[in-house]
Amino acid sequence: MPLRLTIKPQERLIINGAILRNGGSHTISLIVETQCQFLRESELINESEADTPCKKICLTLQVLHLSEDPTEVTNLFFAQAVEVMRLLPSSAPFLLQIQEHLAAEQTYAAIKVGKQLMYHERDMLGSRKSSSAA
Repeated sequence: MPLRLTIKPQERLIINGAILRNGGSHTISLIVETQCQFLRESELINESEADTPCKKICLTLQVLHLSEDPTEVTNLFFAQAVEVMRLLPSSAPFLLQIQEHLAAEQTYAAIKVGKQLMYHERDMLGSRKSSSAA
């Protein structure tokens, strides 16, 4: 079943590692008729933004999603997951869900859970700062 993507003016789209940009001033609509891996610019975390352990996991999941051979990237994810578990034990349910999605080769779903993990980290760090300031 084809997938329709709507790309805003100047928005980037990564499809199987190729970076495309809508260079026009109008929104365009693309129909993807074959299986491919893609991410929209709005879904991306840049390397410079990955300044916390959970953001680094999200970045790794993006690379894994777009990778043709995810073996090395998967190993990096598991090393990062161990570190996050050590620092933030409450992240376990998120990491388990990510691992389950990866085992089922559902990398896009893993990215979505990774974003939830990132928000959980932000909330936990915010509550720690609040309690230490009191």
